[in-house]
Amino acid sequence: MAKKTKSYSQVQATDELEQLGKRGTSAPEFIYDLLRIFTGYGDGQIRRTKDGPGNLAKDCETVLIKNLVAYRQAPVSTLDGDCSKMYDILNTMRDDAKIVKQSPRLYVTSNGVHVVAYDPKENDWYENSIELLWKDFEFFTPLAGIEKIQFTEEAEADVKSAELMAKLFDDIRRYNNIRDPQTVHALNVFMSRLLFCFFAEDTGLFPGENIFTRTLETHTLPDGSDLGEFIDRAFLAMSTNDPVVLSTLPKLYEVFPYVNGGLFRDRYPIPVLSRRARTLIINCGEYNWKEINPDIFGSMIQAVITPEQRAGLGMHYTSVPNIEKVIRPLFLDALEEEFEAACAEAREKMAKKINHDRASHRLRALLTRLSQIKFFDPACGSGNFLIISYKRLRELEICIWKALREITGVAVLPFPNITLTQFYGIELDEYACDTATLSLWLAEHQMNVKFKEELYVLPETLPLKPSGHIVCGNACRLDWNTVCPHTPDDEVYIMGNPPYVGTKWQKQEQKDDVDEAMPDIAYRRKVDYIASWFYKAAKYIN
Repeated sequence: MAKKTKSYSQVQATDELEQLGKRGTSAPEFIYDLLRIFTGYGDGQIRRTKDGPGNLAKDCETVLIKNLVAYRQAPVSTLDGDCSKMYDILNTMRDDAKIVKQSPRLYVTSNGVHVVAYDPKENDWYENSIELLWKDFEFFTPLAGIEKIQFTEEAEADVKSAELMAKLFDDIRRYNNIRDPQTVHALNVFMSRLLFCFFAEDTGLFPGENIFTRTLETHTLPDGSDLGEFIDRAFLAMSTNDPVVLSTLPKLYEVFPYVNGGLFRDRYPIPVLSRRARTLIINCGEYNWKEINPDIFGSMIQAVITPEQRAGLGMHYTSVPNIEKVIRPLFLDALEEEFEAACAEAREKMAKKINHDRASHRLRALLTRLSQIKFFDPACGSGNFLIISYKRLRELEICIWKALREITGVAVLPFPNITLTQFYGIELDEYACDTATLSLWLAEHQMNVKFKEELYVLPETLPLKPSGHIVCGNACRLDWNTVCPHTPDDEVYIMGNPPYVGTKWQKQEQKDDVDEAMPDIAYRRKVDYIASWFYKAAKYIN
């Protein structure tokens, strides 16, 4: 790659691209504008490239720099707004063996008004007007030698899938005015539904292999012009089992199963989708979503809509070991100890030839108890604490059913006792609420698969059953008993990781929250923001 003459600055690049959009450029000059901004090329290097020694291409309309970029001017005929011809230019370069031999990091073309580019390493396309390039130019940072971090740890699948969704989210925002609460909510739901489809077709929830992605790829145009209509109909097919409604849809939509559960219940307008959005959706569908961890993935996908958090993608969540440090002493250790004691009692009774129903009574009572406990996180974020609690309890449930078979020698037919409706949460951010609800569904299916592997019985996941009771609201101001109603006889566990904000760093709105949460505490303005959760939890328990 060509040596840079200055260090790369994102702030400076943004400013220079914004100025470029204002003053304009031309097809011959655009590549040199990019080189100045991203590689630090000076006037001397630009002259060498223009005059020939720095350009490996033989024709005057192409710029080819080894290991860096292949650029070709788009003709004036492409200024009609149809960028399809510009994609053809890039594909011609990608098929040129002489160009490919030089391993360009990016392929780029421009007509001086629009730019289309291709990243061979990420198999990603980019399209935008030069006027708006400053808003989301990260596609071109490889020209500055800045590559995405390659993750090799346990969360690699979650990071990669979240990055794919982030690209799609950004492209949709480019072509749609997403500002008011209604359009924001509609986009959140749209992204959640797509994510579910990707997961469902890789985990056996949908029949066949990649039916959503393959049907979309086969039955939509490459430019994405009919993509929205296709997805709207696919979502409609998954929302109902009403034969009258389904009869209005073309036959190709019969492949999609009835999902329900609330995820596809309401019909929202589909955002405008571009050619690149279609490519990104297909790329997402080709990724293996089977390996994602809903407990981690929820926080990562939340970062999709918060670009400033993406540099630390995967770090904005409470880790599983730290969650277990909370839930084990709170309830899990005691439940596992009760399981061990119930097993010992059942073995002792069976040895005395006591009827297997009486011998296994304590184990069955534990199953009943597990089905009645409520788990409440009043600062649930993307649902990490609830999801880990759900998974550990389902694992304990599997152990109980296996013990019942082994100790009694009776071929009992197991079934899940623990449901998502036992899990409650409060979260201020709407997207995090939607993600928590979705992640609980994903966790349920994964645990159903594990249930089958251990006990040879597969609980039905579709149609989806009601998910957790996740409420979008301010936990400092809500009555917790309206979110997670309980009586003195109920077994309820409260857990979570609310925000710590010292008194000096609290915003006025947070100070008002503290006043609302603890109106009868005189020193409330002298305590950390998290004290509101401790106080409300104490009142809830009382």
